[in-house]
Amino acid sequence: MSLRAHKFWAEFIGTFFLVFVGCGSVRMGEIYGVADIPVPVVFGLVVAIMIYAVGHISGAHFNPAVTLAFTVARHFPLKQLPIYWVAQYSGAMAACGVMAALMPGSENFAATVPATSWLMALGWEFVLTFLLMFVIIAVATDTRAVGMMAGVAIGSAVMVGAWLGGAVTGASMNPARSFGPNLFQGEMLVWWIYLLGPSLGAMAAAWCYEKIRCDLPNTDSEGGGPKHGCC
Repeated sequence: MSLRAHKFWAEFIGTFFLVFVGCGSVRMGEIYGVADIPVPVVFGLVVAIMIYAVGHISGAHFNPAVTLAFTVARHFPLKQLPIYWVAQYSGAMAACGVMAALMPGSENFAATVPATSWLMALGWEFVLTFLLMFVIIAVATDTRAVGMMAGVAIGSAVMVGAWLGGAVTGASMNPARSFGPNLFQGEMLVWWIYLLGPSLGAMAAAWCYEKIRCDLPNTDSEGGGPKHGCC
């Protein structure tokens, strides 16, 4: 199996479980009336888990907006962009298909539908995805921030965003997460909001982080030794 195939399946599986577990928890709650763990926590946990599972293989994007932002910021090769997008969107659709088969009794696939105007929804998705991508690009590209806690940091960003904006837009922050559920639930007319908002927010976050990061070593004013950072 080629390296590209390894990455494809890592992204497919990661996105599959993001949608299956996250959206599935909503569906199961409706079917059985069980919701022991809040949905934002479930989404944050499954993202963190899958980052640790396949992050070393594909980078654990699981999100077309994240892949686009990394590409625009020149941290990801353009030629691999279509491979990741196909993996992510197909993983989301496969998850919904399995949900329909294993969780009968509900028409709810946890589609993201705004509870406000389209302009407000765009703004919310932009800001929430900005937060998520800002954390992602920091732990993924800055050696001073890389560590074993990357999954926790990114999962926490997902959880916080979902908690804050869930009631307004569904807090997608991810075009693929919305594509599968919205397709299966017949809510594709609003999907463009969850494509455009997260894509713009992720690119803006990547651009901003690249502008404020400082990779040049400085001199410690007291000891005279090297000190990495901007201060």
